Amino acid sequence: MKRARALLLAAVPVLVTASVYLLAPEDSGAPGAGPDLSAAYRSQAARDARDAEGAKTWAERPEGSGGADAQGVLAGLPAGLDAPAEKELAQRLVASAENSTLDWRSAYSYIEDIGDGQGYTAGIIGFCTGTSDLLTIVEDYTKAHPDNGLATYLPALRAVDGTDSHEGLDPGFTAAWRAEAEVPAFQRAQDTARDRVYFDPAVRLAKLDGLGPLGQFVYYDAMVFHGPGTGPTGFYGLRERALEKSGSPTEGGSEKAYLDTFLDIREDAMRRKHPGIDTSRVDTAQRRFLDDGNLDLRTPLEWQVYGETYKVPVP
Repeated sequence: MKRARALLLAAVPVLVTASVYLLAPEDSGAPGAGPDLSAAYRSQAARDARDAEGAKTWAERPEGSGGADAQGVLAGLPAGLDAPAEKELAQRLVASAENSTLDWRSAYSYIEDIGDGQGYTAGIIGFCTGTSDLLTIVEDYTKAHPDNGLATYLPALRAVDGTDSHEGLDPGFTAAWRAEAEVPAFQRAQDTARDRVYFDPAVRLAKLDGLGPLGQFVYYDAMVFHGPGTGPTGFYGLRERALEKSGSPTEGGSEKAYLDTFLDIREDAMRRKHPGIDTSRVDTAQRRFLDDGNLDLRTPLEWQVYGETYKVPVP
């Protein structure tokens, strides 16, 4: 995680692909616009996951756990962002903000220190040497592939976890990461870590809150940028504050109004943590889709991030 982009206010616009399209109809803002949940599930699971700590526990539970009611209701809802085509679109949208490209697979080998106090940022979702997620990937990968090119750096990765230090990593770690990123097994390890820590919990919790594909993406992108923390600027903390201000569709509120509140809270958190930050990944991307009433995240899509214009046509 999580590019601060505080210094990219003057990025040069780039046209990625072209298409002409009509905007989606505006959302009516009616209460309960998201996926329909059973009354029993609404009263139990939503209550259990309302606060930040409860939500983190609920959303990060291993697949298949959580009780028959939880599994049955979520399984009965439309696939949403976790359908293959929609998941591919979500990765492209995130990559436009994280790596300034729609080709998210090109970021497996990405690694640099972006000066945000979290050490090296690397891979498809911005795993960091200072935030435990990069360490966890290498540890898990090494269990299955003990002779990999990153294994020798595990002692150093453990030592720098929680800091921005490069001690024990320079000068060879960046080259070793890029080399290992060419190995299909390590690419799958990155995919698995992304899904387990960021994508699956975000989508699962968005479905619980009655949100459709756009809302599921809003949660996912916030999880990527802010991280899966329960504090004031962590994803779960942001959601708890949004629920305090605006009822989710599961609670009978308007999906559009709730997402508008969530994005307001998120932007405020971005600015508080990184004064002067470019918030275009919200302002001219997610907010644009929301203002257009495109709660289903239908293509074609057009958005801007850091001054660059991206377009995804109808498949």
